[in-house]
Amino acid sequence: MKTRVKDLRTAAGMTQQQLAERVHVSARTIISIEKEQYSPSLMLAYRMAEVFGVTVEELCCLRENRELEDRRYEDLP
Repeated sequence: MKTRVKDLRTAAGMTQQQLAERVHVSARTIISIEKEQYSPSLMLAYRMAEVFGVTVEELCCLRENRELEDRRYEDLP
C-alpha cells in the first residue's frame, strides 16, 4: 500500500528510528512501510498520522489506493 510516510518523515527532519520510537515499533517496520512491503495496522497508521498532524486518509493515500484497487477489480473477468 502506498503511503506518504517517507515524505512526511523527511519533511519533519525525522529519522526512521526516531519515528519508530515515537509510534512504538521497530525501525524495520518503518522501512517496510516506506518500501510498500508492509501495510500499517489502523492503530499504527493513526499514531503516525498524529505525529505528522495529518489524517489517516492523507497518510495512507486512501483515495489513490482505492482507485488502484478498483481498477484491478475492473480487469477481472
